[in-house]
Amino acid sequence: MSHSFTPVASVPVDARTARVHEEGWQSWSPSGAYALGDQPYRPTNDNWATVCYRPGVTVPHGTFQGEGLLALDPGDGSAARLWAAVDPTREVPSIRLAVTGDLAEISADGPVKEWTGTDIQEALRAWAASLEVAPPRPAPTVWCSWYEYFTQVTEDDIHENLRAMDTLDLPVDVVQIDDGYQKALGDWLTLSGRFRSRRGIADAIRARGRRAGIWTAPFLVDPASDLAAEHPDWLVKAPTRSDGGFLHAGRNWGHDLSVLDTTHPEAAAYLTDVFRTLRAEGYDYFKVDFLYAGALEGVRHSDANPLTAYRQGIELIREAIGEDAYLLGCGAPILPSIGLFDAMRVSPDTAPHRRPEADDHSQPGQDPAEFTGAARQWQHGRFWINDPDCLMARPAVETRERWAAHVEATGGLMASSDRLLSLDPWGVETTRRLLGGAR
Repeated sequence: MSHSFTPVASVPVDARTARVHEEGWQSWSPSGAYALGDQPYRPTNDNWATVCYRPGVTVPHGTFQGEGLLALDPGDGSAARLWAAVDPTREVPSIRLAVTGDLAEISADGPVKEWTGTDIQEALRAWAASLEVAPPRPAPTVWCSWYEYFTQVTEDDIHENLRAMDTLDLPVDVVQIDDGYQKALGDWLTLSGRFRSRRGIADAIRARGRRAGIWTAPFLVDPASDLAAEHPDWLVKAPTRSDGGFLHAGRNWGHDLSVLDTTHPEAAAYLTDVFRTLRAEGYDYFKVDFLYAGALEGVRHSDANPLTAYRQGIELIREAIGEDAYLLGCGAPILPSIGLFDAMRVSPDTAPHRRPEADDHSQPGQDPAEFTGAARQWQHGRFWINDPDCLMARPAVETRERWAAHVEATGGLMASSDRLLSLDPWGVETTRRLLGGAR
């Protein structure tokens, strides 16, 4: 894509009351409406720019920028205007707005079309409806291990919470094992020392009348994994190959990350085998995370552009798990994912605390999750079921009442992520009510 911006529109605005909606690149990228005098949220370091924003894209100071989508309420009583990618699953131009005096100048580095609405949210909803995406299936209710145990989850933790669901009479459809069961990113079928049998635990979950779910980050590879050591040709190469280096997908879990090249036939066959195996073991709910990596610019086995390679990778996963399995995307490029998922995380991670520990609104915290989650409510029921991230109702969670109210207000995917025996009466009642209301 060219990065030269051409003028699209010039719109008179009332600088005191006008609002601009920026659509961020992926799940964790801040998205929302700003006054013209606001400073929009931007990455605070190069790593977060890669992991949580649109990599390689910088925005001039004093400029608003949406990735494939930007909307303006001029503030003077006239209609809201929206500019969007012509075909958002294939090409996602950056769209900029800069204010000069009482004029908003809109420009883009690719083709866009314009929509109008009575206000920004109405314009967003109208544009979403115009894409005619099939309505999503209702979401199951979920218990997820992440926000209590993080990467240290054990098989015994899953069994304890499975028993507690019965004891506390919680309406949980899916018990989802999150990050920590696997030996390494990429080595999905090799267990960490904390788990004995993936099939055994799926059997135990299903024996109690619930469904088994599992987390993967299918496009990420730990450079220290067996996969990276044995199949370096399966990894996406850096665009500048003078050193023969691999594409760097940022740093997390304390180490650098590589990217699986799903356009390589053998890598595609491996990923297909991973998901067919998990499905055969009894898992039918799949959270696929850190999906931004599949859409990064790099040198792949085929000459498919990054967005085509990304969509083909997700379609490969869907084919392996079957149409009846439930697929939740996270850390995913938003517009290129239209039509691929049952549910989608539409915000940064939440956390047991309100504000991100880093001064970056893409980082975990209830405030960033609320800001972007509320701003993307227009996507719910039109592209997918929105996932606002998990309910945490245990006493140790800051402002747990406010966070529960946000999760409930979205009407989206309802997932609990507490050690259930740590819940007090308020926590049990709130978890039961939110999960029960989702049915």
